[in-house]
Amino acid sequence: MASSKKVRACIVGMGIGRPNGRAIAKNPRGEVVALCDLFEDRMRGFAKELPGEQKLYTDYKKMCRDPEIDAVFVGTPNQLHVPIALEAVKRDKHVLVTKPLADAEKAAAKLVEAAEKAGVVNMMSLSTRFRDTCCYLGDLARKGYFGELYYARSRSIRRSGIPAWNLGFIQKGGGAFRDMGVHVLDAAWWILGMPKPISASGVAGAKFGPRGLGYGKFKKVEKKIYSQYAADDYGGGFIRFEGGAGLQVESFWACHQPNEVAMELFGTEAGARVTPIGGQTNVMHLYRTEHDAPQDVAVTLPPGPDSWDNIATHFIECILDGKECSAPLRHGLIVQQMMEALLKSAETGKEVRIK
Repeated sequence: MASSKKVRACIVGMGIGRPNGRAIAKNPRGEVVALCDLFEDRMRGFAKELPGEQKLYTDYKKMCRDPEIDAVFVGTPNQLHVPIALEAVKRDKHVLVTKPLADAEKAAAKLVEAAEKAGVVNMMSLSTRFRDTCCYLGDLARKGYFGELYYARSRSIRRSGIPAWNLGFIQKGGGAFRDMGVHVLDAAWWILGMPKPISASGVAGAKFGPRGLGYGKFKKVEKKIYSQYAADDYGGGFIRFEGGAGLQVESFWACHQPNEVAMELFGTEAGARVTPIGGQTNVMHLYRTEHDAPQDVAVTLPPGPDSWDNIATHFIECILDGKECSAPLRHGLIVQQMMEALLKSAETGKEVRIK
């Protein structure tokens, strides 16, 4: 039986934390009771948007000791996901972590082990996987509409969009593939049925960021910023799965191509294409052959909750109703393994096996 209790959450990080915080606050069984960030003015600005009052913390360890906080959303740069989430788990807080799970596989594995041992609800906040379009395709796949899904292409491309508002994104452990590639990689892998990855082959590099280019609105940034660039601004490659399925994935922070977020699915009975993923029109195309003739169907989904609302609802249901989590941190670990293998392949020039 569902509980009438509310989930009292703290939002850490005032970037991606804002849409996640708004969704939790909007949910009738959720409330944001605290904010945590290094800068108080950011927290005060966001607090004005939220109902009720929020405690403000600049020390995440002190925040995690607050007994009036049930759950913590972690929305910091990649390098800080694990330290903050580990502290929350240590204090028996449920955790919701933005993508990617960590800046490296070893750190991700440590967090997953700790969260599962603690028995708290642990979940990834994945705005692409939880979009209506992806949910719809995933439901079709699980009902057998596509037959055997044996191949997919998934990509996220910006013409100019390197995030420089926090240097953690462009320093070691950040990069385009961990920032954007993770979304389209995770979504396609989930729709494919989450097959076991066995190897990755990829290329990656930085052609714009180290030159001060591609940082949004085509403006060159100061040298003190781009001189710290130590990550990829593009990455792409191929992942092989047990059973023979394959996934081609690409991510560009900056390039001389138009903006695009797209996915194509190849099945034995049907295929699909969606671009943009979760756009305002929520339109996708399905392809199959009926009575010896090609059949192309355009599907337009009716307006519904956005991905942030879907994430908040599911997280709260897992905590209050005991619902099984459909996006646990362990999924984030497997995606992390695929990402790191692809980036290692790019560095070594060799295919990398995934254990």
